[in-house]
Amino acid sequence: MRQRLRELAALPWLLAMRALDRPFRLLQRGIGQGGMPYFFLVPNLLFFGTFVILPLLVNAAYSLTGGTELFLEDRPWIGAEHFGHLFACGDLLDPATCREDNFWRAIYNSMKFVTLQVGFMVALSLLTALVLNRKIRARGFFRAVFFFPVLLSPVVVALIWKWVLHRDGVLNALLESLGGDKILFFIDPGWAMFWAIFVSIWAHMGFYTLILLAGLQAIPPDLYEAAEMDGTSKTRTLWRITLPMLWPNLVVVIVLAMIKSVQTFDEVFVLTGGGPGTATQLIVQYIYDTGFASQVQNFGLAAAASYVLAVILIALTVIYIALAFRPDAKHA
Repeated sequence: MRQRLRELAALPWLLAMRALDRPFRLLQRGIGQGGMPYFFLVPNLLFFGTFVILPLLVNAAYSLTGGTELFLEDRPWIGAEHFGHLFACGDLLDPATCREDNFWRAIYNSMKFVTLQVGFMVALSLLTALVLNRKIRARGFFRAVFFFPVLLSPVVVALIWKWVLHRDGVLNALLESLGGDKILFFIDPGWAMFWAIFVSIWAHMGFYTLILLAGLQAIPPDLYEAAEMDGTSKTRTLWRITLPMLWPNLVVVIVLAMIKSVQTFDEVFVLTGGGPGTATQLIVQYIYDTGFASQVQNFGLAAAASYVLAVILIALTVIYIALAFRPDAKHA
C-alpha cells in the first residue's frame, strides 16, 4: 500500500520530467551531443555580452569623444584628451594644482577611506571571529547578530545611521541628556569621514567575519592540543598556528574588502552626500556626479574616470592572484 502511494505521489513529477525530456531529446538529435553545451551557454553569453561587454565598449567610445551630447553620432572624436585632462597636474600630491581637482580629491578621499576602512574592518573581523570561535554562551545568537547588517540594503543602513547621527537624531539626543552639546557630525569633515568609515565597517564586517570563522573551524584541533601539551602560550599559538593556517582566508578577506571599499558609493552618498563640500566624495561618486548629477553632464570625462577606476580594480585583482596562488600561501 505504501509503495503504491509513493508511486502515485511521484507520478506528477515523472510526467513533468518526461514532458521536459522530449524537446531536449529532439534538440540533441538535431545538433548532436557535442552541440548541447553550447545550447545552454549561448543564453548566458548573450546576457553577459549585452550587459557587460557592450557597456564596456560604449563606455570606451564615450571616453574618446567630447561634447555634452548623449548620442555617440553627435559627439566629436577627441582621442585621449579626457585622460590628459584628468592627469594634468602640477603636483599629483596637491589636488589644487590639477585641472580636474575634484577627481584627485576623490582619489585621495578614496585612498584614505580604503586604508582606514579595510585596516580596521579586517582587524575587527579577525578579533570577532576569534571570539565567536570559542565556546561561549549564546554563540549562535551572537553570530547571527554580527551577520545581520549584511542582510540589509546599503541604502537602508545609511538611512538608519543618518537618523541616528542627524542634528536632532538619537545620538545627539543622548548627548544632550547627559549634559553635553549637540555635535554636527555631517558639517565637520573629520566627523563625516569617521562616520562614513564606521557605518561601512558596521554594514560589511559580518560577511568577512563569516569567512574568517570558516577558516578557523577548518584548522585541525590536533594542532592546538599538541601546542597545549607542549605548554605553548595562547599568544604564541595565535602567531605560530592560527594566523599562518588562516592566511589564505585573510588574503581573500583583505582583497575582497579592498575591492568592495574602492567601489563604495551608495552608503556614503546617502549618509553624507559626499560632503561637507567634497570631504567624503569618493571616486565612484565623482564619476556619478560628473556624468549624471552636474548641470553640464560630461559623459566622456566620467567614462575616462571609470576606466581609471577599472585599472585600480584590475591591479587589486592581480595582487590577490599573486598572493593567493603563491607556493607558501598554498602550503599554509
